[in-house]
Amino acid sequence: MRKPLILVSNDDGITSRGIRALVETMHQIGKVVVVAPNSPQSGMGHAITIGDTLRLDPSIAFETEGIEAYECSGTPADCVKLAKHHVLKDRRPDLVVSGINHGSNSSISVLYSGTMSAAIEGAIEGLPSIGFSLCDYSLTADFSHCLEHVKKIALQVLESGLPENLALNVNIPAKSQGEIKGIRICRQARAKYTEKFEKRKDPYGRSYFWMAGDFVDLDQGEDTDIWALANGYISVVPCGFDLTAHHALPVLNRLPFNG
Repeated sequence: MRKPLILVSNDDGITSRGIRALVETMHQIGKVVVVAPNSPQSGMGHAITIGDTLRLDPSIAFETEGIEAYECSGTPADCVKLAKHHVLKDRRPDLVVSGINHGSNSSISVLYSGTMSAAIEGAIEGLPSIGFSLCDYSLTADFSHCLEHVKKIALQVLESGLPENLALNVNIPAKSQGEIKGIRICRQARAKYTEKFEKRKDPYGRSYFWMAGDFVDLDQGEDTDIWALANGYISVVPCGFDLTAHHALPVLNRLPFNG
């Protein structure tokens, strides 16, 4: 049987430990093509490059594994677009995976996440897509405890497919939290960052700002991604790209916008 074609991208860059762990895992189940940023692109959200050059070069990052790989000067969304329209051309991926991100992309973080934007770009193109994130921000994070779960989720999606127009947002507890208890299908928790900007001085005496703050969970539900992760479970949240607040349409239609 034909091996599934799997497109791998991320936002931490093509040399990160997370993408290497993901590529090696996907290589066990299919033919892998990598198109990833040539430098870190965390927090880029669904940005795309407009009015500037985009460069795409062959990469030696996975040369010893014999895996076709390219590094891109653009954002994670750019990487998936270039992969579809240029690198793969007439080859349609069976699966798009992004990550494994160094750090959580649970709750509101999904809006800022370059990892999830690569996955959602795949969903926009009608491709089954998954974004994987590990709740460990260390550059030397240990992914070994979660790779069988990553493989299991990918195989399930390859076998069963996904509903149209969505990508899975998969977050995984850090190894320091202990043994993973299982996988929970969740909703996105209602949470936010309470931000502050520290004003500092550079060595030349010029002012600059550094964003800081705390993450606050405003949700008491036990069906959320935040609850699942805090209790040792992998969270799986289905994410769409239709941002319409459908519940608000009847309310707004009662207002006299049209006189």
